[in-house]
Amino acid sequence: MAGTAPRGLAWVLIEHRGGWPVNGFDGLELEPETKARVFSAAQAAQARILLIRRHGRRRHEEGPTRWAVLRHDGSGASRQHWGTWRRDEDLTEIAAALDCPGETGGPPVLLVCAHSQHDPCCAVRGRPVGEALSERWPELVWECSHVGGDRFAANVVVVPDGVYYGGLDAESSVTTVEEHLADRISAEHLRGYTDLFPPQQAAVAAALERFGPAGRHDYTVAETLRDGDRWRIRLTGRPPRPDRIDVELQAGSAPPHQLTCRGAATSSARVYELTSIRAV
Repeated sequence: MAGTAPRGLAWVLIEHRGGWPVNGFDGLELEPETKARVFSAAQAAQARILLIRRHGRRRHEEGPTRWAVLRHDGSGASRQHWGTWRRDEDLTEIAAALDCPGETGGPPVLLVCAHSQHDPCCAVRGRPVGEALSERWPELVWECSHVGGDRFAANVVVVPDGVYYGGLDAESSVTTVEEHLADRISAEHLRGYTDLFPPQQAAVAAALERFGPAGRHDYTVAETLRDGDRWRIRLTGRPPRPDRIDVELQAGSAPPHQLTCRGAATSSARVYELTSIRAV
């Protein structure tokens, strides 16, 4: 799984309690001008739009629905801007929020992909994870639309930290999130950090596997060199991590297989095989 987190530093979350179209926000029947404005603003900010809802709750839930703009700047700082909407036109506030810094801090948001219309695996594997996490952290957890990597369901994304986890079940998801919230990220179930490119994500995962769990910003990518399909990534670590780690990876293609439950055709995924890792 290492090296499979989609790159991104900003997320737009829109609570939608009804059924989700197969293509998420794109398929919602919203007022056209409002929809176009939100989409355009998100594209300009390179933000991903995700639909969200609480686990097990549907249209009968009372109160206004919510939206959020979340950002991660790669240095450990994060910003959040939350609002509510009753009419489609209220969502235009998202465009304005994408142009504003937002408030620093705030608790993380735990997103569990459970988008059955996109791929049934996400719902079958995601909903038990959503239930388990919601029982433990009811205010932090939302089910969400497609996040990428259906073959790794159940997927959990921690935002605005920008950390992807995959291959989770109810038990492992609770343990993984507990460790994440304590700033002890391990290689098991880690897909990657969204502020890094895939080979850099794989290098950090290799360091976590070799030297043990570490905080979200305990490792920094200092240098990235490529020679064809070979990568050499130099990491610097905060104490008590090694000061410098050199990671060498070989990029290749995995054997063809079915990448999603819904997809009938087989395809090959890009993988990064560790060839060398050493503390300098």
